[in-house]
Amino acid sequence: MTSTFSRRASRASGPAHLTRIAVAAVLIALMSGCAVTRVDPPAPVAAPAQFKEDALWKKAQPGTAEVVPEQWWTLFDDPVLNDLQHKLVIGNENLKAAVAQVAGARAALEASRSALFPTLSAGFSGTRSASPDGNVTNGSINRGPTNSVQASLNASWEADLWGKLRLASEGATSTLQATADDLAAARLSAQATLAQSYFSLRTAEAQEALYERSVKSYERFLDMTQARYQSGVAARSDVLQAQTQLRTAQAQLLETRTTRAQLEHAIAVLLGLPPSALEVSKSANLPQPPSVPTLLPSQLLERRPDIAAAQRRVATAYAQIGVADAAYFPSLTLSASGGYRNSTLSNLLSAPNLFWSLGPALAQSIFDGGQRKLASAQARTSAEVATSTYRQTVLTALQEVEDNLILAEHLREEAKLQQDAVESAQRNLELVTDQYRAGTVSFLEVTTAQNSAFNAEASLLSLRNRQLAAINLLLKNIAGRWTAA
Repeated sequence: MTSTFSRRASRASGPAHLTRIAVAAVLIALMSGCAVTRVDPPAPVAAPAQFKEDALWKKAQPGTAEVVPEQWWTLFDDPVLNDLQHKLVIGNENLKAAVAQVAGARAALEASRSALFPTLSAGFSGTRSASPDGNVTNGSINRGPTNSVQASLNASWEADLWGKLRLASEGATSTLQATADDLAAARLSAQATLAQSYFSLRTAEAQEALYERSVKSYERFLDMTQARYQSGVAARSDVLQAQTQLRTAQAQLLETRTTRAQLEHAIAVLLGLPPSALEVSKSANLPQPPSVPTLLPSQLLERRPDIAAAQRRVATAYAQIGVADAAYFPSLTLSASGGYRNSTLSNLLSAPNLFWSLGPALAQSIFDGGQRKLASAQARTSAEVATSTYRQTVLTALQEVEDNLILAEHLREEAKLQQDAVESAQRNLELVTDQYRAGTVSFLEVTTAQNSAFNAEASLLSLRNRQLAAINLLLKNIAGRWTAA
């Protein structure tokens, strides 16, 4: 049920009426600048003073560090990766969808702002009508058809007494900013995914080169073993074992080539291209991991767009509380209309045909079955969800940095140890091979040495790939600058 109060000024109303109405309109406009239903959101999450693994980070990268560029992948000094990242921003379909979402949020903001201003409409109509009872014209009954021509102009404005419209506009502003931050976060995520896919591609190529070397080595060893068997020095089991090693390495080589092809297909899709449209030149060399600068937790919270988006959605949710609470108060609308009405078009624009009306309309909901209460409770629940989501986003961001801090440092140490293991395994293989040729060791010891050398080099490649991945995520987390919409 809605109660409405309105005052309409007739043609006979004097200037005093207009003066009172104008003064009332000015007072209403002044009152509408206050948002009495505003609910302030909680304070932003305070960052810890330092990272738990900060000592490892500083130990790993001593000295004064340079600022990480927004294009952090350039620190890997790989021209092919740089070119792929450039194509990503242009062609990625997910980024195009995010850009469209930003445009939609901007349109929603403009729509919410337009509600703060009066609306104005103009109309022109012409009718010809007849009635069995006739039409009254100039005090006499006219039994024939009559004409009516009307030109009118209508204006209305809802006074934002309680800040409902202004809070809705502020919420739309926060939503636009959050959507722009989502775009920045999506771009960072796509760039990090592309970089990691590229590192995995290069790792697969390095593994392919390792298998190719192993296949050639096993082929030579098989030839040597067959020659020794034919001369009666080696047993038939040695030949079979050499053949097993060769076939296994050949099968693993095919599997590695399959992995490399699938990674190249994934990179093409990231760039918005069909797999057949992209071919990355092969290189068995992995990029060198760059140094990572130190960073305070407070800087992380300032730079990550996903954190900014979550915080702005908190502001949007709290603005919606004010919008919902404003429904408890009456709404006031000022309207005015005027125009000319006559039976003929020729004499339409003349003083005797002028009509107009001006006045406010006050509406207050009396009974709504608890809808306003439920809407207010729902808005507060949504605000609590947004706040918890924001806090969880901050915690997750801090965890990602902590995880990759310790991972990058430990993998760096592991890679050094594994490199020593590779060199030792290679020397051992050479020694055992010479002993086998001399007939002082069995073929089993040769096989064991071969497997150890191969596994040591394969493990080193895996460690280097994981190290690049950890540093890639660290750089992505601290290079994620964003610009407020």
